[in-house]
Amino acid sequence: MPFSEPAVIRSRRAVLPDGERPADVLIRDGRIERVAAHGSLTAGRGELVDLGDTALLPGLVDTHVHVNEPGRTEWEGFATATRAAAAGGVTTIIDMPLNSVPPTTTPAGLEVKRKTAEGQAWVDLGFWGGAVPGNVPDLEPLHRAGVFGFKSFLAPSGVDEFPHVEAADLEAALAEQARIGALAIIHAEDPAVLAAAPQQPGVHYRDFLASRPAGAETAAVARLLDTARRTGARVHILHVSSAAVLPLLRRARADGVQVTAETCPHYLTLAAEQVPDGDTAFKCCPPIRDEANRDALWEALANGEFTAVVSDHSPSTPDLKLLPEFGGSGDFAAAWGGIASLQLGLPAVWTEARRRGHALADVVRWMSAGPAELVGLTGTKGAIAAGCDADLVAFDPDGEFAVHAGELHHRNPVTPYAGRTLSGAVRTTWLRGRVVDTGAEPFGRQLVRPVNSRPAEGS
Repeated sequence: MPFSEPAVIRSRRAVLPDGERPADVLIRDGRIERVAAHGSLTAGRGELVDLGDTALLPGLVDTHVHVNEPGRTEWEGFATATRAAAAGGVTTIIDMPLNSVPPTTTPAGLEVKRKTAEGQAWVDLGFWGGAVPGNVPDLEPLHRAGVFGFKSFLAPSGVDEFPHVEAADLEAALAEQARIGALAIIHAEDPAVLAAAPQQPGVHYRDFLASRPAGAETAAVARLLDTARRTGARVHILHVSSAAVLPLLRRARADGVQVTAETCPHYLTLAAEQVPDGDTAFKCCPPIRDEANRDALWEALANGEFTAVVSDHSPSTPDLKLLPEFGGSGDFAAAWGGIASLQLGLPAVWTEARRRGHALADVVRWMSAGPAELVGLTGTKGAIAAGCDADLVAFDPDGEFAVHAGELHHRNPVTPYAGRTLSGAVRTTWLRGRVVDTGAEPFGRQLVRPVNSRPAEGS
């Protein structure tokens, strides 16, 4: 159970909505009751945890996680994914409607997902629905059932049970989502541009990069924004890898289109120039691009043009990644595309953010407050503030560690961060005032979209 008696967590580096400062945080019955001056509170018969100079952050909110269970649990599952999340300071995840079987495209599919997740989660979790060809009648029932919005692909998803939407499908889905007040989240790559790009199999990353050009993102985003203008839908662009889409988003916002966007740790911390031949752990779609593009993404992030930085954790088994160390061919064209990074997003982003002169408060805004606002959880998640759930992280910003893939909690020992030294170590994670112990029983809750919530608009 959460603390029933008052409990105090004290830190000289508490990251609060108004910035970083020394503070005491009073917790009662799983919620933050009060934030007070450092050293001013007592815990009575409860527990007082003094972190000293270790930073206290709100738990991260990751709105882009592929858990894959049921159906592809050998890739990942609720138990392994949420263990990894907790170890990485993530206290809330929103699960994508694929690559599970069945996908979350019908109320029945959502019910299967919820029953499967029962008793397995070490963090709180919610679910996205899917908008695919032919399921417009299912969108309103799914929305009433509490999904946080609807994902669509504008290009093939990679799995047959979750087809992409053509122009007419997209128009119908966005019109319905506008009618019911739902958020549309979109994988934006244009299939015609992809089909026209050179397709050269093999171990060279430059060939794979050429097969997923930046123009595929810009063409898809342009088409999506036109449809959003006509329908009045609220749209969110997933995993922006190309800075070339940013001018389109700026113009659309100036025109009143309700559009937000996210990017991911791998686009901010990795670069095409660093990818070794055959190392398909780096493969994702859209792809990791060059260093100049990475710098442009950081500039946009600093300027508030991204609502969130989220993992797009999309793991698979090593055989599907075709990694040479597991006996695979290292063929980027044939390997499964997806980055496994749920446990490492916070230190990866902090390592690069600090190098670029950013503060912990910036990282909290990008990875906790922003994603919480996107899905309507502001006031419950994403901040150290009175009334919020006591989802907290003790984070040593100066701690360094080498990444060993086999020591991570996600199911399969594959990540592009293997062998890297990262700055920033999660020391303790609290979920609703209780220490998350991944060796004990899980106590994460299933979340539903707050009634009448409206995800963030604009920036």
